[in-house]
Amino acid sequence: MILTLSELSQEPLHRQISRQIRTRILAHDLTDDEPLPSIRALARDQRVSVITVQRAYEDLEREGLIRSRPGMGFFVMAIPEKRKHAVALERFTTAITPIIEESLRAGLGDEQLRTLFNRVLRGNEHGGKQ
Repeated sequence: MILTLSELSQEPLHRQISRQIRTRILAHDLTDDEPLPSIRALARDQRVSVITVQRAYEDLEREGLIRSRPGMGFFVMAIPEKRKHAVALERFTTAITPIIEESLRAGLGDEQLRTLFNRVLRGNEHGGKQ
């Protein structure tokens, strides 16, 4: 499994791992019951500690996205589409709320934020960035 981790990021490594695996699960890149690399194998491949991967897997397990089968490893949970949507919406809300609050404090208005948000969405519809 190829992940893009950065030690320069303010986000801890275990959160980078869980975020990237979560994204793949929600995007259907990892399918129901698909085995995940063992903790040791992923730690070796990503050149991080076993504890870092263990924390990431524990986070994903708590969220109900993966499960452990004793003696067999970790597997992607069979998650109803409605639940995947709810998880994605919750993660988006958690990520964007501080940005909106900071923008409002900095003097941007609701309409300016809507315009910027729509511009970013239109840019993504065309496969590009702003």
